[in-house]
Amino acid sequence: MKKIFILAIGLFVAGAANAQSPIRVGIKGGVNLPNIIKDDGNNNFNTKINPGFNVGVTLDITLIEGLSFTPEALYATKGYKSESTFGEFTQTTSFIDIPLLASIKLGGSGLNLVVGPQVSFLTSTKNKFENGFGSAQQTIVENDSDRFKKSLVGGLIGFRYDINSNVDFHGRYALDFQKNNENGSSQTPEYKNQVFSLGFGYKF
Repeated sequence: MKKIFILAIGLFVAGAANAQSPIRVGIKGGVNLPNIIKDDGNNNFNTKINPGFNVGVTLDITLIEGLSFTPEALYATKGYKSESTFGEFTQTTSFIDIPLLASIKLGGSGLNLVVGPQVSFLTSTKNKFENGFGSAQQTIVENDSDRFKKSLVGGLIGFRYDINSNVDFHGRYALDFQKNNENGSSQTPEYKNQVFSLGFGYKF
């Protein structure tokens, strides 16, 4: 994973060095609608969306007309909810996401296709169980724990609509290509994160 991180930095530096126009810095935020894709192991349960959010910074580096390199650094919450006869279980995972995106302008409008790889670094996991008698909550800082992989590689595809030269509206779908762990259990099932998101961005 260190090699992937070094490659990400290398792509960022190369894009900046070859930029044909000034680099634009931006901020962005939005709503996450995450769920999971269950893998092998103990997965005899149903899940639903656990709403969350994302917020962070972006760069917009023009490579050629109509094509930009737009890396981001985001704090994002993911996870899922699961209901049973005993109550509702909610798992919320917090990540630092590093999408390395190509933005391709479509026609003469403000619509852009965004696509590229994403590296995600797990920071913490919060588990919450609620029933008619009360609730219990556990927060785990993912430093020494081996329950989850600390970094995951995935991909992202979506759109960005430039309302004007500063403000944009965007929607996207992100999917981890790797499982959260190798040996699932009833407490920590094997799965891959998937996230639909909508939000706004502002470039300075």
